[in-house]
Amino acid sequence: MPKAIFDGLSLLDSAGLAILATTVGCLLAAVVAHVLLRVRYSAMERDLEQNGASGHPFAHPMLRRIVREAEDAARRSEERNTQAIIEDNVQSGLRALLLGERFVRASTSLVLVLGLLGTFYGLTLSIGKLVHLVSADSGAVADVADAVTHGLTQALTGMAVAFSNSLVGIASAVVLTVLGVVNNIGDRRTALMIQIEVYLDRVLSGRGPTREPPAYPPGFGESVARLESAVARFDTALQTFAAKTHDLREVHLVVALKPGDGR
Repeated sequence: MPKAIFDGLSLLDSAGLAILATTVGCLLAAVVAHVLLRVRYSAMERDLEQNGASGHPFAHPMLRRIVREAEDAARRSEERNTQAIIEDNVQSGLRALLLGERFVRASTSLVLVLGLLGTFYGLTLSIGKLVHLVSADSGAVADVADAVTHGLTQALTGMAVAFSNSLVGIASAVVLTVLGVVNNIGDRRTALMIQIEVYLDRVLSGRGPTREPPAYPPGFGESVARLESAVARFDTALQTFAAKTHDLREVHLVVALKPGDGR
């Protein structure tokens, strides 16, 4: 069977070979992107686990930036949105990886579309050759036999283009689908973001906002001191007045209890 497939591939023309090569190239690029994305996300997970547990600075600049912004938010307010900080840094710091993810998600559909393109191109080529064969003028018997043989060969070339591209496109889509099930890149990125959020919540859980002392206008301290002095003098005057009032009340009481003078 492999020999028959290679024999069929030998019948492809330049356009059919170009479409087939593009399909195979997309398959290889998607597989390489799968491997690279897995390696990069795994490296960030190891960086988070090792340096996060030991307290050392992270090796990846995005992780360092996330921690710095989260600490600044924790100093400013108790209600910090760590999820928004993580998503913003992932979108700005991992643009190449996110582009690779989009290519990986679209690669399955892309190879199928390329396979269909090769199929329709081959069928169109084959039908054109058959139409040309049928509409050709008949001559001698030998000439007719040669023309039919040549026309059928060209028609089979178109069929080879069609079915070869279909076979390669479908096989590539199957490979990419299985690879996506085994190694889901989107799930790896989501798991990494969850680990970062858990780490930030654990590190920043005991930190509250730093409250700076209120800024008073110039001379406020002197005004407060004068006010305290006036309040102290007023309190002293009240105590003196209360003491004199108490003495006066005692004098009235003594006069009231004194025996009459004979009147």
